[in-house]
Amino acid sequence: MKRRQFLAITAALCAAGPVAAEKLSLPTLSDYLNGMRTAKAPFTQVSDDGTLSTGQLYLKRPGRARFEYDPPSDARVIAGGGVVAIVDPKSNQPAESYPLNRTPLSIILAPKVDLARANMVVGHAHDGTATIVTAQDPDHPDYGRIELMFTDKPVELRKWVIHDGSGTKTTVILGALETGMSLSDRLFSASARQNSGDR
Repeated sequence: MKRRQFLAITAALCAAGPVAAEKLSLPTLSDYLNGMRTAKAPFTQVSDDGTLSTGQLYLKRPGRARFEYDPPSDARVIAGGGVVAIVDPKSNQPAESYPLNRTPLSIILAPKVDLARANMVVGHAHDGTATIVTAQDPDHPDYGRIELMFTDKPVELRKWVIHDGSGTKTTVILGALETGMSLSDRLFSASARQNSGDR
């Protein structure tokens, strides 16, 4: 079922956007991300080993994100307070955590996104349907990079691929993206035992 879901989403991405779509500029994409204060979307994740997972993503910029995985996983990955925590309710171990600024995801969660900053963007292309931007921390390229895919009319983030510092690749494909809703700060606390409905 999940593989069929992934194929359907991939087909939708290929069909997205008008035929006359053009490459979006870096200032346009920076303005779009800076204007996204809150957002939520279903997602499909493809791990480096090909494993598929689905769930719900919540963003509250700057600095906060929550990936809530569907059963049987029930895990959560939460960014908040400058830290990324991996919470597994089925494990007896404490949450694993590491600094957000050491992950490529910090680029789009920054207080001010500036993709035009020197040496941040190392790839800027158009595949005929979408604009693809590859970005990294200019001061720490060893932390990895993130590939962001945007469609236009209207501009919308549809997918990203994170290549971490160890060479592992994780792809996140977004479903219908909603923005501008109210999201509680508690949603982005690793210690809060709450469901996605608690906003």
